[in-house]
Amino acid sequence: MPKAFDHEEVLCLPLVASLATCEADGAPRCAPVWYHWENGALFMLSDDGASSARRIRHTPEVAVEIVDYDNARGIMRHLGLRGRATVEAMDQDLFRRLLSRYLGPDETRWNPWFIENVARIPDPSGRLIKLVPDSIFTNDVSFFRTRPRFATE
Repeated sequence: MPKAFDHEEVLCLPLVASLATCEADGAPRCAPVWYHWENGALFMLSDDGASSARRIRHTPEVAVEIVDYDNARGIMRHLGLRGRATVEAMDQDLFRRLLSRYLGPDETRWNPWFIENVARIPDPSGRLIKLVPDSIFTNDVSFFRTRPRFATE
C-alpha cells in the first residue's frame, strides 16, 4: 500500500542519507552522508581524496536513500533520489548551512575538535557532491503499528 508524500517534508530534516555509488568494475558501494537540500539539488559532504568522489567522477550515476523512521510514533517514510551526481568545489557558505542542520545554528557551540579534524573548515581540498535528481520516489509506510490511516479515507 504505497502512499506518496511531499519529499520536501523529509529533505528539510537533519537525517542521515545513504549514498549508493559504483566502483569502476561495477561493484556497488553505500556510504552514510549528511546532506542539505537547496534549489532542487542535494548537497553532500566530501573531499578530493574521498572514495565516493572518486567513484562519482568515474561513474556519476547514484542513488540516495533517506528514511524518516520513528518507531515510537509509528512513522516510516522512505525517500529515494536517482540521477547523475557531480563533485563540486567547496562553497563555504553552503557548507556552513549544511553543518548547521546537524550541529545547530550557533557556530560558537560547534565542537572545535570536529571542525578542525573532520569538517576541516576551511579546507582547500573540500568538495561537495551535488545531485540534481532525475527522479524522486516517496513512500509512506507509516502503518506498520496500525492499519493504514489512509485506507479508510
